[in-house]
Amino acid sequence: MSDQAPSQNVIVNQLHTLRDYIRYAMSQFGKNQVYFGHGTDNAWDEATQLVLSAVHLPWDVNPAVLDGRLTDDEKHSVLSFIEQRAVQRKPLPYITHESWFCQLPFYVDERVLVPRSPIAELIENQFVPWLREGAVENILDLCTGSGCIGLACAYAFEEAEVDLADISQDAIDVAEINIHKHEMADRVVAVKSDLFTNLSGRKYDLIVSNPPYVDASDLASMPQEYDHEPELALGSGADGLDITRRILLEANNHLNEDGLLVVEVGNSEVHMMEQYPELPLVWLEFERGGNGVFAITAKELLQHRDCLL
Repeated sequence: MSDQAPSQNVIVNQLHTLRDYIRYAMSQFGKNQVYFGHGTDNAWDEATQLVLSAVHLPWDVNPAVLDGRLTDDEKHSVLSFIEQRAVQRKPLPYITHESWFCQLPFYVDERVLVPRSPIAELIENQFVPWLREGAVENILDLCTGSGCIGLACAYAFEEAEVDLADISQDAIDVAEINIHKHEMADRVVAVKSDLFTNLSGRKYDLIVSNPPYVDASDLASMPQEYDHEPELALGSGADGLDITRRILLEANNHLNEDGLLVVEVGNSEVHMMEQYPELPLVWLEFERGGNGVFAITAKELLQHRDCLL
């Protein structure tokens, strides 16, 4: 018996319904050892979203539709999506150009990371109890990527003006797509900046950052899916903290006196604890899972500036 994969025409003649192609996608995921970590955590959800998107149906369509038969053109579109996901190992949101964060849809492509930060949970709770009470007027999303964190903050704090900053012009271009997608151009601005370089004179009540933080060891062992993400947005030196060190050192110049800094460092949390034992970082816990996010106030940063030099 030949091990050669069946041609698309053979598959098209044998599979007919959406449910058929969802099952086939799941089999291809298993065959190619697909990694789930960019929006879903299991083969069924991943396959369902992939197949429905290929035929322009929403992910929450009535399940009765799954028994509907596809046209030949639709079948070829679905097979193209499955090939990209299972064989090329491209993350699902890069194929569909949509990712959800804080229950909001965002445009994404391979110019930016796929949104997946646990910071979403903090935004939904308006950073209570760590952010001081009162009106929040100015927010900075530093290393913004797609702009998802800053735009979600704009929804959570309806009176705030929000800056989205990133060193990558590609990321700024994607962030601007999302600013217009959410009709936020009156309150949200994207700024090309190497951290705070082009933000001179600007002060914020809240600075939130999901910077590159993957250390060299983790970067070398990541699943193939991560090869599609911009390396500039992942790695940050041997210990993953090259950029975070700069943020800690410079943030106080851009925080209001009662401001708050929130930064995600993921698995590099262990390196932070080793290098800054005297810094009063609050490591935040999440009901929906996730780790490696700390908060520190402007006053605490100022009081411990010496240990950052």
